[in-house]
Amino acid sequence: MFIVDSYPLAVLLCFVTMLCWGSWGNTQKLAGRSWRYELFYWDYVIGVLLFSVLSAFTLGSIGTGGRSFVADLLQADTRNIMSAFIGGVVFNASNILLSAAIAIAGMSVAFPLGVGIALVLGVIVNYAASQKGNSTLLFLGVVLVVIAIILNAVAYKTKDSNQKSSARGILISLIAGILMAFFYRFIAASMDLDNFYAPQAGKMTPYTAVFIFSTGIFISNFLFNTLLMRKPFTGAPLSYRDYFKGGLATHFTGVLGGLIWGLGNSLNLIAAGKAGAAVSYGLGQGATMVAAFWGVFIWKEFKNSPPTVSIKLRWMFLLFIVGLACIVMSGR
Repeated sequence: MFIVDSYPLAVLLCFVTMLCWGSWGNTQKLAGRSWRYELFYWDYVIGVLLFSVLSAFTLGSIGTGGRSFVADLLQADTRNIMSAFIGGVVFNASNILLSAAIAIAGMSVAFPLGVGIALVLGVIVNYAASQKGNSTLLFLGVVLVVIAIILNAVAYKTKDSNQKSSARGILISLIAGILMAFFYRFIAASMDLDNFYAPQAGKMTPYTAVFIFSTGIFISNFLFNTLLMRKPFTGAPLSYRDYFKGGLATHFTGVLGGLIWGLGNSLNLIAAGKAGAAVSYGLGQGATMVAAFWGVFIWKEFKNSPPTVSIKLRWMFLLFIVGLACIVMSGR
């Protein structure tokens, strides 16, 4: 299988993850013009599972290093399989709430709040489990990101005069972020992060773990998304019949979103062996800054806001950048 051997390459892959994780929401915004996010999410989940299969039989099955996908899957023990699967269930619960928050509050708010909280808690959880990297620089970066998150929330409160909508969007984002902080630990625990070339017996390679994780997302979606369709946060209830009314282009947009996120997830876990789980996860969740960029500059979600909002947003971006730089340097 393909294995990362250098820290600079691992960081590069984490930055690609950051771009992917911060950009998939654009497909929801595109589909959302005529398509409810609950319906979009079915296609998104299919895209995530599809990419995990493609990566498993390509990058996960070539070369002489490590175990190939099929051999690795057959030797994995039940405990590790369940760990990755539970990671998928936890992620799906958080991500479907994040999708709801995007629909209510927009990308420039839902991502920095939800994924920002996930970054902070996730780095702490993953560092506690695998203490790899300079803790001072790592947590300095986390503190700067926390301040950036607070600035974003204040900017949104100033911009949105609809306090009921504002409070609901922020609350859902926060719940999504808390849940999202824990999914990575489950999937990382199922792998041997110290040795991808000769993984411990029973542990899985990143490619196998991603496949099991994606299966957990897909299966749990029949519970979570069905409940959300029947009891939506906004709008009338939906049925499965509504899903099949969508056109090919609409369904493809959702699948594309899942493929983009899946690419980022696979690259992040491949990089974790060299960078460490805390650094790899923290850099990937820099997606908050990418999503905020899309929301502010492309979707114009803060258009016609007071001048003070623009000042807060500039500081938010600056603090995110400096915070991420600290996280990068902590891994050396």
